[in-house]
Amino acid sequence: MGGETISGRGTAVVIGGGLAGTLAAWALRDAAERVVVVERDRYPEQPDFRAGLPQGRHAHLLLAAGHQVLEELMPGSRAELQAAGAVSVPLASDLRWLSSAGWMAEHRSELVFLSCTRPVLDHVVLDRVRRDSSVEFLEGTEVVGLLGSAGRVTGVRIRERGTDGEVRELPAELVVDASGRSTSVAGWLAALGVPAVPEERVDAGVAYSSRIFQRPTGVEFRHQALYIQTKAPDDPYLAVLLPVEGDRWIVSVGGMRGAEPGPGEEGFRKQLDLLRDPTLRELLAEAEPVGEVRGFRPGPGVRRRYERRSPEGLIALGDAACTFNPVYGQGITVAAMSARALGVAVSRHGGIGPAAAGAARQAIAKVTKDPWVMSSTEDVRFAATAGGPSGALIRFQHRYLDRVLARATVDAHVCDRFQHVMSLVTPPTSLFHPSVLGPVLRGPR
Repeated sequence: MGGETISGRGTAVVIGGGLAGTLAAWALRDAAERVVVVERDRYPEQPDFRAGLPQGRHAHLLLAAGHQVLEELMPGSRAELQAAGAVSVPLASDLRWLSSAGWMAEHRSELVFLSCTRPVLDHVVLDRVRRDSSVEFLEGTEVVGLLGSAGRVTGVRIRERGTDGEVRELPAELVVDASGRSTSVAGWLAALGVPAVPEERVDAGVAYSSRIFQRPTGVEFRHQALYIQTKAPDDPYLAVLLPVEGDRWIVSVGGMRGAEPGPGEEGFRKQLDLLRDPTLRELLAEAEPVGEVRGFRPGPGVRRRYERRSPEGLIALGDAACTFNPVYGQGITVAAMSARALGVAVSRHGGIGPAAAGAARQAIAKVTKDPWVMSSTEDVRFAATAGGPSGALIRFQHRYLDRVLARATVDAHVCDRFQHVMSLVTPPTSLFHPSVLGPVLRGPR
């Protein structure tokens, strides 16, 4: 093992085989001699919802930046998604977006996203990774602890899921935590004597319910997707309709703390009635439901600062590194961007050794920063939110963004720049470019 450590190669273990984990494995495949993905579930043969991904039954959006990154990581993935039924949605013309200030101005833009259910996205990525013989999958297997010491993680302890069977050791030069919101790594690190990793928390108490509908024929709706945003502080209700494979819609309705949907069909219907615009309710009046209503409470947003404190040999990405309020649609795009950052780091350092892991932690933190600031800053607009940033700077950001949104209802250029930021294509600082700042300061007309 010593020779492998010096060379920076050896075994990389990825905890979790969801989207973040499979993309991490793909990014590591040329840098490690062996990549092992440990997944608690057994994958379905065809795209399907699975118990280990409860949020998978709800509306998911890989933003424009996410599709750009995925195509860069896996050339041809866009065509594969479309062949699997994903619907191409031009953001400017085919997403009807009701912001807190009103309907976004329609305009021309190159921003496009592909809309599909989460199982289709996951299956396309998983199928590509599985075709690479350098990546191994241990399905139906759970990680129950880490190997190593307070200074270095040297592998994982695993066993067959759902049994009291033998715990085996799987040594590794690099362990990647991609196990999602329910990650147990903090407890395992504590057992090794590692001080708690610094973290930031914000909890807006969001909850939502979702259902799939067959798109009705003859419905008058000239757009493909609909987003009804919250309007702080007095209207904490939200909804999204996205087109998915099979000529269907996936619809999620929700609210922040105190405005959560009730259970089942009755709760879903009442939440529709509480929306400040009737468009979605009218669209669904003749739509045939496919399956039951599913509810979900994602819990708080947590940003874990592994770049500040971490033993060697450990990296976290995806929801295991930073969980966002899902209403902003950032999570899976940030996971893809983090996988790309991981791939760049191990390529630059020629392996998976300590230097590469340290560089990857810093790069993942950089990728995560802007989306975290954007989402947590919005969350604290609601009085019932626990935690999050505060102070004069936050109040200034709120006031300025309110002016941006007001201008975006009438100004195509400002709207386009805002949507580039929300799509994670350009940084938030671009909203202070003179071409945006001037019109915003003049106000809506």
